[in-house]
Amino acid sequence: MEITLKRVNDAVHFEASNSDGNSIQIDGSPAIGGEGKGFRPMEVLLAAIAGCSAMDLVPILRKQRQRVDDISIAVRGRRAEGVTPAPFENIELVFTITGQVDKARADRAAALAVEKYCSVAETLSDSVEISWRVEIA
Repeated sequence: MEITLKRVNDAVHFEASNSDGNSIQIDGSPAIGGEGKGFRPMEVLLAAIAGCSAMDLVPILRKQRQRVDDISIAVRGRRAEGVTPAPFENIELVFTITGQVDKARADRAAALAVEKYCSVAETLSDSVEISWRVEIA
Protein backbone atom coordinates (compact mmCIF):
# COMPACT_ATOMS: atom_id res chain seq x y z
CA MET A 1 0.00 0.00 0.00
CA GLU A 2 1.35 3.42 -0.89
CA ILE A 3 -0.04 6.94 -0.75
CA THR A 4 1.52 9.94 -2.49
CA LEU A 5 1.12 13.37 -0.91
CA LYS A 6 1.63 16.44 -3.09
CA ARG A 7 1.57 20.07 -2.08
CA VAL A 8 -1.23 22.03 -3.77
CA ASN A 9 -0.41 25.61 -2.72
CA ASP A 10 2.36 27.53 -1.02
CA ALA A 11 0.81 26.92 2.41
CA VAL A 12 -0.35 23.61 3.94
CA HIS A 13 -2.87 22.30 1.41
CA PHE A 14 -1.99 18.84 0.11
CA GLU A 15 -3.58 16.18 -2.05
CA ALA A 16 -3.16 12.53 -1.12
CA SER A 17 -3.50 10.00 -3.94
CA ASN A 18 -3.55 6.23 -3.97
CA SER A 19 -2.42 3.79 -6.67
CA ASP A 20 -6.00 3.59 -8.01
CA GLY A 21 -5.98 7.32 -8.81
CA ASN A 22 -8.35 8.33 -5.99
CA SER A 23 -7.54 11.41 -3.98
CA ILE A 24 -8.48 13.42 -0.91
CA GLN A 25 -7.68 16.98 0.02
CA ILE A 26 -5.83 17.65 3.27
CA ASP A 27 -5.41 21.15 4.68
CA GLY A 28 -4.34 22.64 7.98
CA SER A 29 -6.18 24.93 10.34
CA PRO A 30 -6.14 28.69 9.72
CA ALA A 31 -3.83 28.99 12.74
CA ILE A 32 -1.04 27.37 10.71
CA GLY A 33 -1.93 28.87 7.34
CA GLY A 34 -4.63 26.46 6.19
CA GLU A 35 -7.54 27.61 4.07
CA GLY A 36 -10.21 25.03 4.91
CA LYS A 37 -9.85 23.29 1.54
CA GLY A 38 -9.66 19.76 2.87
CA PHE A 39 -9.78 17.44 5.81
CA ARG A 40 -7.32 18.02 8.60
CA PRO A 41 -5.06 15.02 9.25
CA MET A 42 -6.83 14.00 12.47
CA GLU A 43 -10.18 14.18 10.65
CA VAL A 44 -8.77 11.77 8.07
CA LEU A 45 -8.02 9.37 10.91
CA LEU A 46 -11.61 9.59 12.19
CA ALA A 47 -12.92 9.02 8.66
CA ALA A 48 -10.59 6.03 8.33
CA ILE A 49 -11.88 4.26 11.45
CA ALA A 50 -15.49 4.94 10.43
CA GLY A 51 -14.90 3.70 6.89
CA CYS A 52 -13.01 0.63 8.03
CA SER A 53 -15.72 -0.29 10.54
CA ALA A 54 -18.49 0.29 8.01
CA MET A 55 -16.82 -1.93 5.41
CA ASP A 56 -16.80 -4.73 7.95
CA LEU A 57 -20.26 -4.01 9.41
CA VAL A 58 -22.19 -4.17 6.13
CA PRO A 59 -21.17 -7.71 5.14
CA ILE A 60 -21.67 -8.98 8.70
CA LEU A 61 -25.23 -7.63 8.74
CA ARG A 62 -25.79 -9.12 5.29
CA LYS A 63 -24.63 -12.54 6.54
CA GLN A 64 -27.05 -12.16 9.47
CA ARG A 65 -29.83 -11.63 6.88
CA GLN A 66 -30.66 -8.17 8.20
CA ARG A 67 -32.33 -5.79 5.77
CA VAL A 68 -30.31 -2.60 5.93
CA ASP A 69 -31.71 0.41 4.09
CA ASP A 70 -29.04 2.86 5.22
CA ILE A 71 -26.12 3.27 7.59
CA SER A 72 -24.47 6.44 8.82
CA ILE A 73 -21.67 6.73 11.33
CA ALA A 74 -20.91 9.73 13.50
CA VAL A 75 -17.38 9.65 14.86
CA ARG A 76 -16.19 11.82 17.71
CA GLY A 77 -12.63 12.01 18.88
CA ARG A 78 -11.37 13.71 22.02
CA ARG A 79 -7.76 14.80 21.93
CA ALA A 80 -5.33 15.40 24.77
CA GLU A 81 -5.33 19.02 25.91
CA GLY A 82 -2.35 21.23 26.59
CA VAL A 83 0.22 18.97 24.93
CA THR A 84 1.94 18.77 21.58
CA PRO A 85 1.41 16.49 19.85
CA ALA A 86 -2.23 16.13 20.93
CA PRO A 87 -3.18 12.51 20.20
CA PHE A 88 -6.68 11.15 20.48
CA GLU A 89 -7.47 9.89 23.96
CA ASN A 90 -10.78 8.36 22.93
CA ILE A 91 -12.87 7.82 19.84
CA GLU A 92 -16.59 7.04 19.83
CA LEU A 93 -18.44 5.65 16.82
CA VAL A 94 -22.23 5.93 16.69
CA PHE A 95 -23.76 3.66 14.05
CA THR A 96 -27.25 4.68 12.94
CA ILE A 97 -28.88 1.90 10.97
CA THR A 98 -32.24 2.03 9.24
CA GLY A 99 -34.13 -0.95 7.92
CA GLN A 100 -35.49 -4.17 9.36
CA VAL A 101 -32.64 -4.79 11.74
CA ASP A 102 -32.62 -6.64 15.05
CA LYS A 103 -30.84 -4.49 17.67
CA ALA A 104 -29.05 -7.42 19.31
CA ARG A 105 -27.72 -8.61 15.94
CA ALA A 106 -26.67 -5.09 15.00
CA ASP A 107 -24.84 -4.74 18.32
CA ARG A 108 -23.04 -8.04 17.72
CA ALA A 109 -22.16 -7.00 14.17
CA ALA A 110 -20.78 -3.66 15.36
CA ALA A 111 -18.72 -5.37 18.07
CA LEU A 112 -17.18 -7.69 15.50
CA ALA A 113 -16.62 -4.86 13.01
CA VAL A 114 -14.87 -2.54 15.47
CA GLU A 115 -13.23 -4.91 17.92
CA LYS A 116 -12.21 -7.83 15.70
CA TYR A 117 -12.01 -6.90 12.02
CA CYS A 118 -11.23 -3.17 11.70
CA SER A 119 -7.49 -2.78 11.06
CA VAL A 120 -7.61 0.94 11.83
CA ALA A 121 -9.16 0.34 15.25
CA GLU A 122 -6.60 -2.37 15.94
CA THR A 123 -3.78 -0.03 14.97
CA LEU A 124 -5.03 2.56 17.48
CA SER A 125 -6.20 0.21 20.24
CA ASP A 126 -3.05 0.30 22.39
CA SER A 127 -3.16 4.07 22.80
CA VAL A 128 -6.77 5.16 22.23
CA GLU A 129 -9.95 4.15 24.04
CA ILE A 130 -12.39 3.17 21.29
CA SER A 131 -16.10 2.86 22.03
CA TRP A 132 -19.16 2.39 19.87
CA ARG A 133 -22.93 2.16 20.05
CA VAL A 134 -25.73 1.30 17.66
CA GLU A 135 -28.94 3.21 17.14
CA ILE A 136 -31.76 1.74 15.07
CA ALA A 137 -33.70 4.44 13.26
